[in-house]
Amino acid sequence: MLLTSVILVLREVLEAALLLSILLAMSRFLALQTRWIYIALTAGVLGSVVYGQYLGTVSELFEGMGQEIVNAALQFTIYGLLLLIGVLLILNRSGEARYLQLLQWAMVLAVALAALREGAEIYIYLIAFREQAELLQGALLGALIGGGIGFSIGALFYYLLLGLPRRRRLICALVLLSLVAAGLCLQATQLLEQADWLPAQQPLWDTSGLLSENSVMGQLLYALLGYEATPTPNVIAAYLIGLVLMVTLLISVWLKTRMPGVAVDVYV
Repeated sequence: MLLTSVILVLREVLEAALLLSILLAMSRFLALQTRWIYIALTAGVLGSVVYGQYLGTVSELFEGMGQEIVNAALQFTIYGLLLLIGVLLILNRSGEARYLQLLQWAMVLAVALAALREGAEIYIYLIAFREQAELLQGALLGALIGGGIGFSIGALFYYLLLGLPRRRRLICALVLLSLVAAGLCLQATQLLEQADWLPAQQPLWDTSGLLSENSVMGQLLYALLGYEATPTPNVIAAYLIGLVLMVTLLISVWLKTRMPGVAVDVYV
């Protein structure tokens, strides 16, 4: 029970912790106030409890596939927010102070939705033991250990980013955001396959013998790169499309902002 709780909570916490660490480092990069973090985490935690309470109702939607569809929609929404955040970070890389309020709200929504999505899974898992006192202690201890490992890895990435030179810090953050965003597309596609909104396919390969998804390294690669031991063609295509789209957009904006006399506007 202890090991199961550690793995499950680590899997859920790690992705949100990585995203939070990257965005927090970028807030420091732009000298922004970081109080948005408290708003985002509070909204995410409260939202995860509400979502967990009504998960039964949600699951009945879309012919019993409501949970998969809603979670996939959340993943795609976060992906869109990361696209916007990446563009705004580039626009402000030289201290232009453009669209900073929009950037902060995009960060709030991205972290809040990530915390809601991951937190709901933890809440549902732990609440299942509320009437099993003999198992609850082990589940809670495992959750604390898994959460501690996840946030410790997030803190490590945060300080690694802060330790880089200013220009490299932004580039590395954009690369990490692109990888995390592509992983979100991969996860959303898996959910759509589970909901039968995409055709079932045979895995292209199986690397679980080399690196288990349940290992700490497997969980880290899952959160950072979208590691999947048995990916289907749909999953691979979604990952590559999401990655190429974001990288192409960010490079295009970067190059345009380097041209003298060229202004790049964001319309919402």
